Amino acid sequence: MMLKKSQIKQLKALANTCKARYQIGKNEITSEVIDLLDKAITKHELIKVDLRQPIMKEKEIIANQLVEELHAELISIIGGVITLYRKNLKNPHIKLVD
Repeated sequence: MMLKKSQIKQLKALANTCKARYQIGKNEITSEVIDLLDKAITKHELIKVDLRQPIMKEKEIIANQLVEELHAELISIIGGVITLYRKNLKNPHIKLVD
C-alpha cells in the first residue's frame, strides 16, 4: 500500500498525540518483539518505536527491518523514534484522507 503525501502528512500529525510507544534496546529485534509490535500495530494502526542508545546508529536498518517484518509503512524517523502505520482491515480506527 503506497501512501500519498497528504496521507503521510495526516499520519505524522496523528503521531504527535500517539500514545502507542514501544522500545527496542540492546537485544534488538527478536521474534517476541515482532509479535508484540504486530499486536500493537494491529490494535492501534499507528505506533512509535523508541530506539535505545546502543542501536541508534542503525535506525534506518532497523526501520526497514520493522517495515518488512510487520508489513507496515514507514511514516517517519525522528531522532531515535520510528513511526509505523499499518491499516487494520477488520476494524480500522484511522480514516485516511484521499
